[in-house]
Amino acid sequence: MNKEKLTATEVVEGIKSGNISCEELVCEIYERIERSELNAFITLNKEDAIENAIEVDKNRDKEEYKRKKLLGVPIAIKDSISTKGIQTTCASRILTGYIPPYDAAVIEALKREGAIIIGKTNMDEFCMGSSTETSYFGPTRNPYDHSRVPGGSSGGSAAAISAAETVLALGSDTGGSIRCPASFCGVVGLKPTYGLVSRYGLIAYANSLEQIGPMASNVTDTALLLEVISAKDARDSTQAKIKNNAPSNYLAASLNGIDIDKEARNLKIGVPKEFIEGVSQAVERSVWNAVHKFEDSGATIAEISMRGLNLKYALASYYIIAMSEASSNLARFDGLRYGLRPVKDEDWHTTFSRIRGEGFGEEVKRRIILGTYALSAGYYGRYYLKALKVRTLIKNEFVNALKKHDILVMPTMPFVAFKLGERIKDPLSLYLADVNTVPVNLAGVPSISIPCGFSNGLPIGLQLVGRHFEEAEILKAAFILEQV
Repeated sequence: MNKEKLTATEVVEGIKSGNISCEELVCEIYERIERSELNAFITLNKEDAIENAIEVDKNRDKEEYKRKKLLGVPIAIKDSISTKGIQTTCASRILTGYIPPYDAAVIEALKREGAIIIGKTNMDEFCMGSSTETSYFGPTRNPYDHSRVPGGSSGGSAAAISAAETVLALGSDTGGSIRCPASFCGVVGLKPTYGLVSRYGLIAYANSLEQIGPMASNVTDTALLLEVISAKDARDSTQAKIKNNAPSNYLAASLNGIDIDKEARNLKIGVPKEFIEGVSQAVERSVWNAVHKFEDSGATIAEISMRGLNLKYALASYYIIAMSEASSNLARFDGLRYGLRPVKDEDWHTTFSRIRGEGFGEEVKRRIILGTYALSAGYYGRYYLKALKVRTLIKNEFVNALKKHDILVMPTMPFVAFKLGERIKDPLSLYLADVNTVPVNLAGVPSISIPCGFSNGLPIGLQLVGRHFEEAEILKAAFILEQV
């Protein structure tokens, strides 16, 4: 058995049957990480992970262990998600050395189901970026081409899956931060409906936009991980009420035992032309090839127009909202209680300014300043309130389009992974890279990115967008495409 290519479901089955040693699997993963040149991890959890693996091997025959959905599955966690006893930095100097005293709700859920935390993955500082180049700990490299970016901000998570340095991973998505690296690294990444997954323990960038989501090498594993992390959590007031106070069984609802031919024939797919205009020829060709595969499987395809969704205003609206919320959220980081602290204390104002000046990177400072400006007296109504109105129009546009179609299909990114250093000095070109992902966050609808082709050896991602809380439907459609 090739342990390097094992899926999460294969790991669980193998461990429960005794055919796989969890300890050996975890040790092999750490060997790959230690040989790796990708810089996918900031902090490793090696000692605890191996101890947990030994515990799994020792107790695998016990009934309580057999019921665990992720028994012994190695998982990497984005470094913006709190993990008790493990350094959590958000890839920022200002949080270096910060060790949370509590677990995020999703981490509690993973531990209940027997997952083993491998370590914390590299990311753009405070999730601000699309390339994982703004990290204080250096950029992560793309597994397909080490001279290129893995996408961002969850680039470390995607690269680790792609390079078999983990089996599963968690990311967070504020404006494409799961789907962008999934596209660039050739893996599967899902941004859930806003309010499905608890945000308790997620270090906030933009509260009204971000969601924790699953990343995996295939659709089945993505569904399984979503099933685990979507458990109800009373501590998050933004989490929506779930029927029966329990997570949906996404594997049973969308994948297990489905009749692919029948499901494909019942599928109505809309292809918004506005999302395809302006993308690279290779991306456009791969997207249409995927659409034709759906069509060949019996799905009904319609090219549609979302004229009310002006992508230029969507992008502007997103960045005004995200930066405004960031300026408020990041005000809590002052180095006085945790994180970076200068050797010599001066008066409060000098110390505060010095800590934030030294602790935050250039992109984070830029977004804090722009967000503060947008919220300032005289500009709040001209920028922030206007952006919120645009957001409502965008949400309505998606809702109307999804009344006539089960899912919408579009490119995840307008191009393949670009070179390291190519765009980092031009922030606007990086912001424009998010043109196909940020409208989904503004609308709050679920979206999954799956591989749909290659260009010059680099992966291309296809984005499937569904109705609010209908993750099962986009997982089903993604599974159909994956199979055919």
